[in-house]
Amino acid sequence: MRFQEGPTGEQARALCVAAAGTVLALVTFTTPIATLASTARDLGSGPGGQAWILSSMSLGLAVGLLPTGALGDDHGRRRMFLAGAIGLTVASAAAALAPGTAALALARVGQGLAVAAILSCGLGLIGHAFPPGPRRIQATGVWGACLGAGIAVGPLMAGALDAGPGWRSAYWSTAALSAVLGVLSRRLLTESRADRRQPVDLAGMLLLAAALACEIAGLVEGRAGWGRPLVVGLLVGGVVLGAVFVVVELRRRAPMLDLRLFGRPDFAGATIAALATGAGVVAAMSFLPTLVQRGLGHSASYAALVLLVWSATSVLTALLARRLPARVSPRSQLVFGLLGVGVGLAMSGLGPAAGAAHLLPGLLVAGVANGVLNAALARQAVASAPAGLASIGSGANNTARYLGGALGVTVVAVLSTHAEPAAMVAGWNHSTLVAGGLSALGALVVAACRPRTGLDRRERATLRRSELSIATLGPRGRRSLRCR
Repeated sequence: MRFQEGPTGEQARALCVAAAGTVLALVTFTTPIATLASTARDLGSGPGGQAWILSSMSLGLAVGLLPTGALGDDHGRRRMFLAGAIGLTVASAAAALAPGTAALALARVGQGLAVAAILSCGLGLIGHAFPPGPRRIQATGVWGACLGAGIAVGPLMAGALDAGPGWRSAYWSTAALSAVLGVLSRRLLTESRADRRQPVDLAGMLLLAAALACEIAGLVEGRAGWGRPLVVGLLVGGVVLGAVFVVVELRRRAPMLDLRLFGRPDFAGATIAALATGAGVVAAMSFLPTLVQRGLGHSASYAALVLLVWSATSVLTALLARRLPARVSPRSQLVFGLLGVGVGLAMSGLGPAAGAAHLLPGLLVAGVANGVLNAALARQAVASAPAGLASIGSGANNTARYLGGALGVTVVAVLSTHAEPAAMVAGWNHSTLVAGGLSALGALVVAACRPRTGLDRRERATLRRSELSIATLGPRGRRSLRCR
């Protein structure tokens, strides 16, 4: 990919390592999509265990993204990125050696925590290396394309390894690639951090982690019955802990996340767009391989190829998004990207005798829109955060994405998971309408997050009084005021 006037050596190294880490992160995230059947058979996992294998990494991601972003900004983004690569090596090896479902789920949580550091600090490194302007737009577009590239490569790689050496080899491969990423990050990256370091907000980190953990655990457990005391307790406990987190953060002088940032339309819009992305297209595409295999009767490799239509299209359009006219603002790109995703999902319904080929038009539309959306989200995650806090912006944005994904996957699973193929297809049709509706709703909310233009009523009244006062000075008084 060519940059105008070419990036500096530091910029090229930061982009290459961060992009490689992002691809590896999404490969890790999607591994169970292609290996779930053999993994469940080998470990004896029931429906509840399979749900945890699929969702446990989202728990680690949601819990870890904001804290690792804050630690990266304050104590070194390169240091946290390297820690994430090392942690992913260890957690992937633990997943490969897992003797049972619970051990694998815990290892997947560890993978999520490690990947959180890679994602939040990787985008933070790009934000530090590339100043605002065309180069940063291109660099964040590449980072957004890597999200789609990881989703494209992950199921294909894991499926090929699953068909050969077995599902454990996919996790061993991730461990080896993570070790290589750690070596590259140590040798190629330059350390960066915020100009002013803040004390570690341990209370905020623990409260947010506990709140998100309770909510996601409640969503996963709720698939087996929403009225159970455990599920109700987890969901209510998550809300209570979230409220306590807000109170604590508002009272701290140096909070982990300054909640006043949500008063900034660009930051709020980017966060809402990420939440809608997770609840809509990420959730639907996470279930798509299951639909193709169990609902339509195809192999895991064929399902990965169907998913590739969406993910590869997303990669291409994310790379080309930098060519959009400058008058198309990032907020407009978020709005039209979410609307396009909603249209594509609504087109992905299947008739009684339809095959996988009928999914392709909707997947192409959703892929084009998702590429624009990913590029704009990456750009806004950095641009909407205060100077020096790029990793916090990335952490908040990705936290919203994976929290929305956990919510959306739960909704899609409840609607679509049926034993009979025909019932699964019917459930998928309902799921695409719901996911598309959530995307469209997100677009409307983002459109409402307009930057304030002009003056409000009080400011206009003050300015009018000032103008009247100046008018009463007369020519000599106005000349005197200009001299001052």
